Amino acid sequence: MGWFGNKRRSRGLELFDTGYTLEGLPRSNVSPEGYDLTLVLVVAALLCLGSLMVYSASISLADSTKYHTTYTHFLIRHLISMGIALGVGGLALFIPMRVWRRLSPAIIIIAILLLIAVLIPGIGRSVNGARRWIGLGFMNLQVSEVAKFAALLGASWFTVSRQDYMHSLRKGFAPMALCLGFGAALISMQPDLGATMVTICITMGVLFLGGLNLWIFIFVIIAVVIFGVLAVILTPWRVGRVMAYLNPWDAENALGKAYQLSHSLIAFGRGEWSGVGLGASVEKLHYLPEAHTDFILAVIGEELGFVGVCVVLILFYTFIRKAFAIGRQAIKLDQIYSGLVAEGIGIWVGVQVIINGGVATGLFPTKGLTLPFVSYGGSSLLATITAVALLLRVDRENRILMRGGSV
Repeated sequence: MGWFGNKRRSRGLELFDTGYTLEGLPRSNVSPEGYDLTLVLVVAALLCLGSLMVYSASISLADSTKYHTTYTHFLIRHLISMGIALGVGGLALFIPMRVWRRLSPAIIIIAILLLIAVLIPGIGRSVNGARRWIGLGFMNLQVSEVAKFAALLGASWFTVSRQDYMHSLRKGFAPMALCLGFGAALISMQPDLGATMVTICITMGVLFLGGLNLWIFIFVIIAVVIFGVLAVILTPWRVGRVMAYLNPWDAENALGKAYQLSHSLIAFGRGEWSGVGLGASVEKLHYLPEAHTDFILAVIGEELGFVGVCVVLILFYTFIRKAFAIGRQAIKLDQIYSGLVAEGIGIWVGVQVIINGGVATGLFPTKGLTLPFVSYGGSSLLATITAVALLLRVDRENRILMRGGSV
């Protein structure tokens, strides 16, 4: 029957079937000893575009009474964060996946401790009423990004460790549910509902692909929806956001809780098909708050138009497709942990792109969440680039195994 049995194992194999075979990846793409060239180029393109748009979206902040900084301040900080992230990713790239598997429980514990520490006054740094960061001197670490990374590795490790019990609620899902619930509660206390939902999606996506019983999965999805609704209903400011989202053009909402959304939509409207031109955005001139972080896609839409947004989405689609292809290849090679990690990275990036894009275009209520690889944010870059390093590591180990080597 094989690992998990053919029926449950097929979930990770069938999704995003791109025709890769055990004989190897296309020789025209990259040498057998190297890495997937398309994946590297896609990530490089997103990072370059992100740097360009961070500079464009933040240049006007030098005139802001809030920041009192230079025109290149955010670009320089973004490039420094990217350099740190690439350095950490480079180190992660040389760590075998079997080592990551052994380290997974420790990484989960570290993430939980950080989530607790950030809530302690004097350790956690509070900005606009949210306590989400720990100051490290050279950067402010957003601990929810560490939690996403830990959820990815933890769920993959747990699935492999409990392979014979994934059909069982008590033995298969309950232990992970307790850990996930505790972590989600800590993130919600920051508060950060967006990061909470992404972390839950990563964990549940990996468990589902690993063979979690379908009825347990459906039950958890229903429970998460109920949790989300209650989280909104029980907090008046979230209720206000939802009501403003439903009618953003109301005069009171447009100048209040729907201010960001209304100006984001105006930015997309001004961009039309080809955009107003790089650097020519009007909304970034102190009209659209957080234009260089959560709403950078709106600036892309205004300056590069519908065509520019489509290019960004195509790049993300290519990345996600590659992640699932690499993961499926690893599962075929009986590297189940590696395969689930790769597919989990695809889920992570995909969910975050959907939420960020949905918020910017008014499909979802306003919620702060970065656009992976593109938005300004050192912690986000650190987490996602390290995840890419793991994805490239899985790809390299796949190639070694397909040539008869060992990892």
